[in-house]
Amino acid sequence: MARVKFGLRIPSFPVDGSKGSEFVGQVMRFVRELEGDFNSAWVDDHFVPWAEFLSKSIDNLECFTTISYLSGVFRKFKFGSIVLCNSYRSPALLAKMGATLNALTNGRFILGIGAGWKEDEYAAYGYKFPPAAVRIRQLEEGVQIIKKMWTEEEASFQGKYFRIKDACCNPKPVSPPPIMIGGGGERLTLRVVARHADWWNLPNVTLETYKHKLDILRDHCSREGREPGEIKKTLGNIVAIAETEEEAQEIAKRSPFKAKENEAYFIGTPERVKDQIKAFTDIGVEHFILRFLDFPCLEGAKLFTKKVVPQFLH
Repeated sequence: MARVKFGLRIPSFPVDGSKGSEFVGQVMRFVRELEGDFNSAWVDDHFVPWAEFLSKSIDNLECFTTISYLSGVFRKFKFGSIVLCNSYRSPALLAKMGATLNALTNGRFILGIGAGWKEDEYAAYGYKFPPAAVRIRQLEEGVQIIKKMWTEEEASFQGKYFRIKDACCNPKPVSPPPIMIGGGGERLTLRVVARHADWWNLPNVTLETYKHKLDILRDHCSREGREPGEIKKTLGNIVAIAETEEEAQEIAKRSPFKAKENEAYFIGTPERVKDQIKAFTDIGVEHFILRFLDFPCLEGAKLFTKKVVPQFLH
């Protein structure tokens, strides 16, 4: 199996009441201190905080702007979106944005994308919120357009929801960015993953849920004539780590983030967290995208890179 890699989830909103430059300073310090310790860095795509326990008036950084700025400042990271909402930007424009960022960063961009889900955010910003099946079909058309824009001199596509005609996207990526599709819908989303994804992401799920979704994905791949091994499996998760189990549980208890039904966080000592991660690597997960519950504190992330990461380098 390929060497396991770890990505850093960059919080797009504060949880301690900080605002404006204070929060931006927290983000910059967090990324600066951890540069070189993680393989990649990731930002979510929401206009207001996605966490239910926060007011929508809390500061929230826009995804693509944040990635574009940070990738110019911190050059040791690959940067990815976890995940862009297909509804918020036309696929052709997104292809152009991604190609440009890929060129400026010398290939350090990973395009994570999904069908979108936050209905109140759609309404607040004036986007239509069609049924899930429609959003997923729109996602599939969008991914096809992006791939065409990145590989064809003049791309044309006529779909039910999107169309382009003789669209140019230069400079083209010498090596197109990986497209990571997020989601676990068994009938439609995983079929789109099987057809089009380079990477696949699920967030915060239990080991049993991941195994089940992986079986469904393999079935879709078989029907699509594709090898499941062509798709890199990733997991987004939340981490509370400390030298003792009691300290880790206290971090989790203090945090407003709580695992829901069929969710599981990585919580415990370095050895315990290592075992939790290994259970996922044993079923084929190769890349972990981690948000640390003690942010803006650095202790958890530093402890993770010191005592957990080295155990997966061989």
